[in-house]
Amino acid sequence: MTRLIATTCLCMLAFGLGADEPASGAREQLRQFGDGLEGLSARFEQSVTGADGGLVDRGEGTVSLRRPDLFRWAYEGEFPELIVADGEHVWIHDVELEQVTVRPQSSLAADSPLMLLTDPEGLESQFTVTELGTIDGAQLLELATLGADTEFDRVLISFADGVPVSMVMEDAFGMRTEIRFADVVRNPSMADELFMFTPPDGVDVVGDPGRAETDEP
Repeated sequence: MTRLIATTCLCMLAFGLGADEPASGAREQLRQFGDGLEGLSARFEQSVTGADGGLVDRGEGTVSLRRPDLFRWAYEGEFPELIVADGEHVWIHDVELEQVTVRPQSSLAADSPLMLLTDPEGLESQFTVTELGTIDGAQLLELATLGADTEFDRVLISFADGVPVSMVMEDAFGMRTEIRFADVVRNPSMADELFMFTPPDGVDVVGDPGRAETDEP
């Protein structure tokens, strides 16, 4: 679940703020990054730590995004996992467990406070947005939630040379998810098949795609 939430948040970040939103520093870089963005590809490293500072999860792999709502997030290594959003459903393939879970994409997106990054007015009403200046050569932007019913208390986004460098999400229980990006490519050429998923033969499928519009996530 932690991996899925982080995936959704990255998608919201990647499609950025509207081009007419006034901004400066990291916020200006976020605006410019989203302006004219139709898709992207990148490599990532992700780590999740608990309230005690201990490592809960670690992963790396590749991500591909296409406007308005398509993404493919592939974890590599010892515990491979593939998450594909096709615009209607989110498919989660746990290779080790030989299991596929399908969920309604609309319900999943609603769970993420970073959905507000596509709505500048909503951003201001739900978050305190603060420029934190330059840290380790990157411009840092802080989003602190104004409400109690949100997935994360605070989100930190860093940019360098107009490209996202890292994203950190912290919740009320002390859980911290950090994603670092590399080899970011804006508007790459990507095949449509990249954002399609068919469960492999022999795997267990949890969920009913035909009921995705009414099922709870």
